Amino acid sequence: MKIFNFSAGPTMIPSSVMEKVQKEFTNYNSMGIGITELSHRTIEFSGIIDKTEANIRKLMDISDDYAVCFIQGGASMQFAMLPMNLMNPGGFAEYMDTGYWSEKAIVEAKKIGNVNVVASSKDALYARIPNFRKWKPASDASYVHITTNNTIEGTQYHSYPEIDNGVPLVADMSTDIMTKKIEVNLFDLIYASTQKVLGPAGLSIVIIKRNLADRAEKKNLPTMLDYTTYIYEKSMHNTPPTFSIYLLMLVSEWLLKQGGIDVMDKINTVKSEVIYECLDSSSFYNNFIESPHRSRVNIVFRLPTKELDEMFIDEAEKIGLIGLSGHRSVGGIRASMYNTMPLEGVETLVDFMYEFEKKHG
Repeated sequence: MKIFNFSAGPTMIPSSVMEKVQKEFTNYNSMGIGITELSHRTIEFSGIIDKTEANIRKLMDISDDYAVCFIQGGASMQFAMLPMNLMNPGGFAEYMDTGYWSEKAIVEAKKIGNVNVVASSKDALYARIPNFRKWKPASDASYVHITTNNTIEGTQYHSYPEIDNGVPLVADMSTDIMTKKIEVNLFDLIYASTQKVLGPAGLSIVIIKRNLADRAEKKNLPTMLDYTTYIYEKSMHNTPPTFSIYLLMLVSEWLLKQGGIDVMDKINTVKSEVIYECLDSSSFYNNFIESPHRSRVNIVFRLPTKELDEMFIDEAEKIGLIGLSGHRSVGGIRASMYNTMPLEGVETLVDFMYEFEKKHG
């Protein structure tokens, strides 16, 4: 039985990548030692981290005025590290509230400085992205923060605030980085944990304008919480999460072989359309997200009763469709389809959805 993993994270890694990892876990590059035993100070690991950065720059078309950093921990650590580095003394930051993870980011930022929640869709139960087209950030704001895709709520930005008064735009892209084409130059800092789209847990990518990182130099921050440490020492002040970086290298190589982000963008559009077509043609399944704000990578829906939700999940698992439970905070069904979920998996899920509705609808 073929398994398709629809979990929100950690999630699928390409089978070809995992097979290579299996081989090199005990013997990397014919060295006679496994990849997890490889010192970060060796020429071999320097090649790995350099290649990883080069792949990411190529995939996302990142210019030299941005640094690419690999930082231990996930996005939750960035929730605090970001304001520690970028909040102006006595200043404030502006946050858009679009769900569970943006709320978590706001809580952490408030421990460092003042936060203005300038837009929120909480009153709509996070079924949409707030309207930001007529909104302009305060000119003295330290930065503006958005969460580009909301894994739990199933919403996603399909355009971004255009800020023309010099206030930096910061984005948590943990769950849609490299799933669609974006203009990196629209943002001053992008951060993403890797366990959703790009590899295993334990690592975050931070893409930051070098001149923005200069703010941190004046703050006397703890060494490992200072972005400049990672910039000036190329993410190797101490032992980085070597295995996670190695796997990120392999996944980024896989993405390049598929044709890059342009190809992923098209495929991910098709995958989401297949499921939304099924949902929209049914009165049995309920996707409650406003259409213009639907996520292409985390699709949420409910059945008429909680009991049917649970039956759906159980029966799906029996045919190899796993990880379909909604987040514990909201329940329901959630199908997460990042770059590595093949169209075959999505079609198998939709076939199951039609059969389940015939049987129980």
